[in-house]
Amino acid sequence: MITPGVATKTEREWERFSPLQRAARYTVYVCTVIAIVWSARYVEIIPEFIADAPAQAVDLFTRMWPFDWAHYGRAIHVSLVETFHIASLGTLLAILLAAPIALLGARNITRSRSLNLVATFIFVSSRSVNSLVWALLFVAIFGPGALAGVLAIAFRSIGFVGKLLAEAIEEASTGPVEAIAATGAPYPSVLLKAYWPQIEPSFWSIALFRWDINIRESAVLGLVGAGGIGVVLDASLNNLAWRQVGLTLAVIFVVVMAAEVVTSVIRRRIIQQ
Repeated sequence: MITPGVATKTEREWERFSPLQRAARYTVYVCTVIAIVWSARYVEIIPEFIADAPAQAVDLFTRMWPFDWAHYGRAIHVSLVETFHIASLGTLLAILLAAPIALLGARNITRSRSLNLVATFIFVSSRSVNSLVWALLFVAIFGPGALAGVLAIAFRSIGFVGKLLAEAIEEASTGPVEAIAATGAPYPSVLLKAYWPQIEPSFWSIALFRWDINIRESAVLGLVGAGGIGVVLDASLNNLAWRQVGLTLAVIFVVVMAAEVVTSVIRRRIIQQ
């Protein structure tokens, strides 16, 4: 019985997801489990090998120690310098090729939708092919060596550098552009005086970031004959020279970490300016 003059309170239970949303989430969970089970059966995982993996890993690392330090002077140092050259030249070539394509991809620079799509297609194509695949292609064309590595790094980097550079151009403020254009300055001057000062920090940050990535990628291109320290690693693996393999892997790890630290510090200072 409801007492006159007394307001009734209806208790409502709050739920984070609606029934339809919960059903969709459970469907995703079930599909994920089915995909994992199906994939595990398809690749024919052998449980005995997984159980024996820790012992095999310990045995392998035991054979890698102590390092064959004499191998650094014999082979690693020269290949390491070549790796830096491959990464640096590949990054420079990628920037030279990606810059004009970035102008085509920036919608505030190029108003043609068809040219924007062409630039986007180039960016996607470059990023879709792995560096090792690019290296295999150029090794088949130019033969084994550093040239194939440089071209593989460059063509892999075009999509990364071009896409980020095009986005930086699109985010540029229109005020300076309109002010310089109103003075009757030619279009190249508008690009250099209005756009470039705004995107310069992003440009150097993108270049350093990609160079850091290319150091890591160029270290393994030698496994398919594209020059660099990967050639030394591949030769040591083929000869079962595990002490040389251990030293080569340690050098690659140290170089990659040092490049990461250096580029991070420089990029931070550029961004803070």
